[in-house]
Amino acid sequence: MVMTVIGAMAQFERDLLIERTQAGLERAKVEGATLGRPRTLDAAQRAAVRTAVASGKSVSELARQYETSRQTIMRVRDAA
Repeated sequence: MVMTVIGAMAQFERDLLIERTQAGLERAKVEGATLGRPRTLDAAQRAAVRTAVASGKSVSELARQYETSRQTIMRVRDAA
């Protein structure tokens, strides 16, 4: 019986925590905050990568040039 009550209280607190977190994220979005991990390449660099890939440069070469991972270059390439 006691464990059931403790479990119910824990679940209630968890639900409140989730609500507060979601409310904070929504408020941050409304205020214009950028959420998540920062981009490795800015818009100009992404455009340059797309141009370089189209002209035949290798993904590995571009990754070394921009000091980022091959996966980042491939994501930019595939988003085009």
